[in-house]
Amino acid sequence: MTQPLVQATGRRKSSVARVRLVDGTGSFLINGGRSLDDYFPKAYRMRVEEPFELVDYAGRYDVHATVHGGGLTGQSDALRLGIARALVAIDDELRPALKKAGMLRRDDRKVERKKYGLRKARRAPQFTKR
Repeated sequence: MTQPLVQATGRRKSSVARVRLVDGTGSFLINGGRSLDDYFPKAYRMRVEEPFELVDYAGRYDVHATVHGGGLTGQSDALRLGIARALVAIDDELRPALKKAGMLRRDDRKVERKKYGLRKARRAPQFTKR
C-alpha cells in the first residue's frame, strides 16, 4: 500500500470510519478489499462521494477506509465525515465550502437506552382501565 497523504476519522451513531486519502484516480477500498459499489447501495454511495463532488476533487484521490460498527447509514455517514475532514487536512481553503454544506459537523444522535418498566426507551406498557 502506498503512503497515505492524510488520515482522518469519522463517527456516526456507533460506527467509526478511519479514512486514508492517497493520490490516485478516485477509487475506494473499504475494509481491505471491497469497492464502494460492492459495499454500499446506490443512495449511500452518493452520500459518501458528496464531499469530493462539492469541492470538485472527484477522481483526485483514492480512499482507503476501515469501517466498523453500526449499520449502513451510520457507516456511510461516518465515512463521509472522515473524507470531509481529510480534505480539509489537505487543503484548508476547502473548509468554508464543506462547513457550509454541513459536512464537518458530527451528527451526535445515538440510540437512547431502554429504561426499566418500559417496553423501549420511552414506550410505556399499554394502560388498562379495568
